[in-house]
Amino acid sequence: ALLATLKNHYGSLDRISRVIKMLALVNCTDDFVDQPKVINGASELFGEVFGQEAGIGARSALGTNSLPGNIPVEIELIVEIAD
Repeated sequence: ALLATLKNHYGSLDRISRVIKMLALVNCTDDFVDQPKVINGASELFGEVFGQEAGIGARSALGTNSLPGNIPVEIELIVEIAD
């Protein structure tokens, strides 16, 4: 969904020069401690799309007991846009 949103907004993924930061909120129980593993898939996908150096930025993952619509993961992404 993030890639589709970026492409729709900027017209092309070629305008993305690098991923700066990815923040994930993971809908989970109090005893779940593998939030970083959940975001690994998103990081790996962005690394494949934009290349390892440009596609993998800083990342954080936090657990929460509720997200809107009971979605499993919400991701906030900060990217650098090329002129």
